[in-house]
Amino acid sequence: MIQKNFNSFLIIIILVISSCVSSPPEKPDNICEIFKEKSSWYKAAIKSEKRWKLPPYVLMAFIHQESSFQAKIKPERTKLLGVIPWRRPSSSVGYSQALKNTWQDYEDETGNSRASRTNFSDSADFVGWYASKGFYQGFSSTDARSLYLAYHEGYGGFKKGTYREKQWLIRVADRVQARSDMYQKQYWGCAKELKLKKKRFFFF
Repeated sequence: MIQKNFNSFLIIIILVISSCVSSPPEKPDNICEIFKEKSSWYKAAIKSEKRWKLPPYVLMAFIHQESSFQAKIKPERTKLLGVIPWRRPSSSVGYSQALKNTWQDYEDETGNSRASRTNFSDSADFVGWYASKGFYQGFSSTDARSLYLAYHEGYGGFKKGTYREKQWLIRVADRVQARSDMYQKQYWGCAKELKLKKKRFFFF
């Protein structure tokens, strides 16, 4: 009887933990629909913007590119002898695909030692934090293309122009800029509505 109750308790715990990980939005190509579906994501994006000055539409374009809004995604394993699953090419994981060492830098610098790469709010704050380092170097907050290249190569690598030898990366950065522009147009059409909805939520 005790064992049966314990097993039931474990199942409940697993279900609760699983439910804490948010699923990807139903309409990932529309930032208004994303924020309407996931109000906590909207609040996280606005919080990141206030802290780091990165617009929500740039932030969301980054996260879409990095993880397609999947909380626990990791790089695919390489294949040993072309067949056997082997090591992953990097330590990146989560919404922002942050590397382990870079995430540690973020925790140390912000004091957010309990942050998780599979938590959307923490990931949004991380992307804003990393992008903000470029603002002091002359990057525009709406230049998603350059910010993404620096996000991938590091600001040192960006200055050296390492991305110029990676045409595939330039194409990806162009897609990030295009999505950011698309999200921006959508966002300006629903920003007031989202803000009012947020105020009503806190009022009640």
